[in-house]
Order: sequence, then structure tokens, then C-alpha cells
Amino acid sequence: MKKIISKTIALVAITATLFSFTTNFGGEGFEILVNGKTVLQKFGGDMEKVHVLELSKTQPADKLTFKYHHCGRVGKNRIVTIKDESDNVVKVLKFADVSTPVGDMSCTMQDLFNLQKNGNTTFKVFYSSTELPKGRQLASVILASTNKAQP
Repeated sequence: MKKIISKTIALVAITATLFSFTTNFGGEGFEILVNGKTVLQKFGGDMEKVHVLELSKTQPADKLTFKYHHCGRVGKNRIVTIKDESDNVVKVLKFADVSTPVGDMSCTMQDLFNLQKNGNTTFKVFYSSTELPKGRQLASVILASTNKAQP
């Protein structure tokens, strides 16, 4: 009887250890990357708080990528909407459907720098899709006032 109990405990411990190394498997969440490096990642309940992301050391050619995880499902009709501080829509980026659950949605930093009219340096980034029609604010992005559109 003691052998059965000890084997059961060992099995539970091994299973718990294996699952502790699996992060966000199939969960809802998102990532924001600059040149392939993750600068913000949120999953589950952590997504409710909007994070302020300062991108002051970026260059116009830097690649900004958004990834949204729909619990292992493929997102359709994916849209990233950028609003100014007054909630006015200043840019809408539509992305083609992909066959994988998490498809990259990318633009260059120049696309954001071009929005810095009238001294705007803070923008709200929203994601929406068929699976998330009401959308979700991913972050507030602050650009340095020295980053301006290149001719």
C-alpha cells in the first residue's frame, strides 16, 4: 500500500513539474515585439490592466510586431487600431487571415512616427477580430518627441 501511495505522489509531483514549465498554452494573450524582441507580453487576467510602453529609442526602420493568442484558435479579420490621447482613430491596420493560431501583424516604427502631428507622442493601440469584435486595448505607446517622420 505504501508503494502505491509513494508512486502516486511521485507521479503527481512529476506531472506538476512538467506543467509548471508550460507557459500560456492555449490561453488568451498578446505580445508586442520590436525587431523580434518581446517588449510586452500579457496573458489571462494580467490583460485587464493597460500597460504603458515607452518606445523612445526606436528608429524609423524598426519593425513593430503584434501577436494575439485566441486560446489556440485562428484569429480572422484582424485589425490593429491606433488612437490618439483624445480617442480619435488615427490609423487602422488590417491584416490578412493566416492559417496558424498566432500570426504576426507588423508595421514599421515610421508608421507611428508619421502620426506625431500636433505634438502627439502618446497613442492607444487596440486589437480586434471576428473572435474579439469589441476589441481590446493592448497598450498605451509613448514615442519620444524627438522621433519624427522622416522625409
